[in-house]
Amino acid sequence: MEKSSLALTQIFEPIRDDLERVDREFARHVQSQVDLIPKIGQYIQTSGGKRIRPAVLLMAARLCGYQGDRSILYAAVVEFIHTATLVHDDIIDDSDLRRGRLAVHSRWGNDITVLLGDYLYIKSMALALTHDALEIIRLLCDVTLRMIEGELYQLTKNGDADITEDEHFEIIRRKTAYLFGGCAQIGGMLGKVKSEQEDALREYGFNLGIAFQLVDDLLDFTGDAAALGKPVGGDLREGKMTLPLIHLRQQGEGVGAQIIRDIIASRTVEPGQWDELLRILKEHRSIDYAARRASDFAERAKKALYAFPPSAERDALLALPDYILSRDR
Repeated sequence: MEKSSLALTQIFEPIRDDLERVDREFARHVQSQVDLIPKIGQYIQTSGGKRIRPAVLLMAARLCGYQGDRSILYAAVVEFIHTATLVHDDIIDDSDLRRGRLAVHSRWGNDITVLLGDYLYIKSMALALTHDALEIIRLLCDVTLRMIEGELYQLTKNGDADITEDEHFEIIRRKTAYLFGGCAQIGGMLGKVKSEQEDALREYGFNLGIAFQLVDDLLDFTGDAAALGKPVGGDLREGKMTLPLIHLRQQGEGVGAQIIRDIIASRTVEPGQWDELLRILKEHRSIDYAARRASDFAERAKKALYAFPPSAERDALLALPDYILSRDR
């Protein structure tokens, strides 16, 4: 547990000051005459997020030789977009906890939280518009729309035990990968690198995002509830099929598939049911399959970075996929 967080601290060490500036920028722009907005903003900020998305943007900008302040601003924009999706997602999923604390809607109610998410989305675009860089704003709008489409698409598939692997990956691409890809690409846009290098950065972030989400899904089966800050098995209880479950169901309609269908139908896990499902998942190597796919996407992410010459920034970005594969929360 300590090993993973230490590794992340080491990876982000060169941009530690920049990340602190991003936090200050977030806090500054969440100020409002409506006291509730900064109050909830501070609650979210202190909930222990990893800041991986803004860190990717900052590190990519450095990799591309950018030395100005706009990377701080756009990293804050990305954090606003990500935070908006989190507060809305928690309402949709009816998740009581987020990172071991009460989710915003559990504490302040759905009506306030919906409006807060809207506020954060609009604030992100208003922030981006403080610089006249239409191509970056266009990218951010595109990524945000894809994320909302991904959430809507996931809702249409919620409770569907027969979702295909392709459909599942489409949700991951929209909900997670495009934002990661956009973060890395913005770094290249700020550094004004060649289009092939900008494409390589987008490819890096995109594959990193898929690996990140696959590991996130795996933690539902391999993680510790205390470390995760939420109960294990939550995805299936919410009616969400993830890659290990899809792989198991593809093996046929045995006991494992029936347990999956029962949990989705009842939205509860009976005592012993989860242990039995884990045993069957291991027996069919379904968890190994999902871990292998995550590893494949992590390798694709690393491969894209060889469009750049060796540097400390490239080393940091190369280390991030390995951290993601080893994380436990």
